[in-house]
Amino acid sequence: MALTKVRGGAIDNPLTLGGGSASDNSIIFDGNAQDFHIGLDDSTDSLTIGLGSTLGTTSHMVIDATGAITKPLQPAFSVRKSSDQNDINQNSSVTITFDTEVFDNNADFASDQFTAPVTGKYNLHLLFRLDQIDTGANYYQTTITTSNRNYTMTLDPNYSADVDYTSFAFSVLADMDANDTAACIIYQAGGSQQTDLNSGNDTMFMGHLVC
Repeated sequence: MALTKVRGGAIDNPLTLGGGSASDNSIIFDGNAQDFHIGLDDSTDSLTIGLGSTLGTTSHMVIDATGAITKPLQPAFSVRKSSDQNDINQNSSVTITFDTEVFDNNADFASDQFTAPVTGKYNLHLLFRLDQIDTGANYYQTTITTSNRNYTMTLDPNYSADVDYTSFAFSVLADMDANDTAACIIYQAGGSQQTDLNSGNDTMFMGHLVC
């Protein structure tokens, strides 16, 4: 259904787009640099808000008939390791490497770090497993580093003997500016060079834009 461009005025009665047939109907917002659309995608029975003038392409928000809302382009990522990181160095910051993406909306993760595409508050979550924990170490310190500040968790390996493996996890709500980066490092103070970072789903880095 074609609509006449209106620059002002009011509509007293409900405005109906479409006649109940199986067809898409949308309103196009014709901007100077970018166009946006909002409309009914009849093939999926969903209300879609997106970029451009073509319904169903570059969808930013989709509301289905159940009321569920999805944001296909919302920044979000989940990555893991495909191989162990063995015998981490003592007394130095070691970058935790991630080479396998579970998902990465907008391709914001690369080279072991996430780059914030827009300014906002991001939930970042690190899950990791340490093997062969050395009770002789003074401490282990794991940090999610961001351009604005660092977030650190410290482990005191005060065990009666070396530990075969233990898993840890912590989350932060980080303020990040556009193009800020977030990565993960681990630091072992003292002890023997014997501790490993386990691979697979035992060591993962995840995050998404909250607001």
